[in-house]
Amino acid sequence: MAKRDYYEVLGVAKSASADEIKKAYRKLAIQYHPDKNPDNPAAEDKFKEAAEAYEVLSNSEKKQRYDQFGHQGVGGAGGYGGGGMNMDDIFSQFGDIFGGGGGGGGFGSFFGGGGGGRRTKKGTNLRVKMKMTLAEIANGVEKKIKVKRHLIADGVTFKTCSTCQGAGQVKKVVNTMLGQMVSASTCGVCGGSGQIVDKKPADADARGLIVKEEVISINIPGGVAEGMQLSMSGKGNEIPGGIAGDLLIVIEEIEDKLLQRDGNNVIYDLYVSFIDAALGASVEVPTIEGKVKIKIDQGTQSGKMLRLKGKGIKDINGYAKGDQLIMVNVWTPTHLSREEKETLENFKDSDNFKPDPGNSEKSFFDKMKEFF
Repeated sequence: MAKRDYYEVLGVAKSASADEIKKAYRKLAIQYHPDKNPDNPAAEDKFKEAAEAYEVLSNSEKKQRYDQFGHQGVGGAGGYGGGGMNMDDIFSQFGDIFGGGGGGGGFGSFFGGGGGGRRTKKGTNLRVKMKMTLAEIANGVEKKIKVKRHLIADGVTFKTCSTCQGAGQVKKVVNTMLGQMVSASTCGVCGGSGQIVDKKPADADARGLIVKEEVISINIPGGVAEGMQLSMSGKGNEIPGGIAGDLLIVIEEIEDKLLQRDGNNVIYDLYVSFIDAALGASVEVPTIEGKVKIKIDQGTQSGKMLRLKGKGIKDINGYAKGDQLIMVNVWTPTHLSREEKETLENFKDSDNFKPDPGNSEKSFFDKMKEFF
């Protein structure tokens, strides 16, 4: 099922301020909070959906990528983790939204409940930078990288934490004039996992983890851009009693020596001699997919723009491809021999060599409007 637009989820306009986005999320979080909707999967889904939307739109950098590239820009590509927030991710936001210190306990107390017991912990995320050429970006590519991850060692066994009895939290009840208030905090012995190591191999640390290098295959979709972040769910660090974090892939574009990227289009500066521009010629130009021959018409003027349809970059949100735009520049020689000067002097008074753009010759700005 396709993700809903984040602005639609929160019920705000694209021009909404940070405060408006926060207020909209707070309203939905209270409405669909699990403590108010026990055993209601539909409400829990809406609760998570709202949290995912807020997590993106409340971050100026992520919001900018989302506005430009949609869900793909913030890790929502098929095959990747996308938003994929778990309850721990969501409850960690409440310190900002509701003015508390974060965590599920404070929010559960707000409703007079104790929360839903131990919530799933998540391992830390890993972040890698992926350098990509223009050719790789154009159509997508599969890449293999080496990543060092914290993994639960073979042979490790765990037992229930005796301090929190496996809940992952320790609760404290305080009597006030308004009645009993329950606060909860993460268990300091097990770190919130509800488990502690029972037996472990010699090479594992106190948490039963080892560092292991893995080769991971990553399918990068076509059309990614500089700074875009993709996410592979469960490929980060593991954690006892919880789920693995994510692998975050940050895209870095390698600048091409010949072609310049402009959105999904690529631009190439073609220089032709005065003679080829005047007489016409067939010239070879580079494209993302290799060299092709194009025709330069007789009498071509400097600044003319040619288009190679579909020779650009695949749109990340669809199947269409951009174009390659070729800017023709007529090269004027800077040094002439005596014989060359004499030859050109003979044509100096010819009407054919006098500039006469007329109304049919479009200005540079008119040409830019036509193409963009």
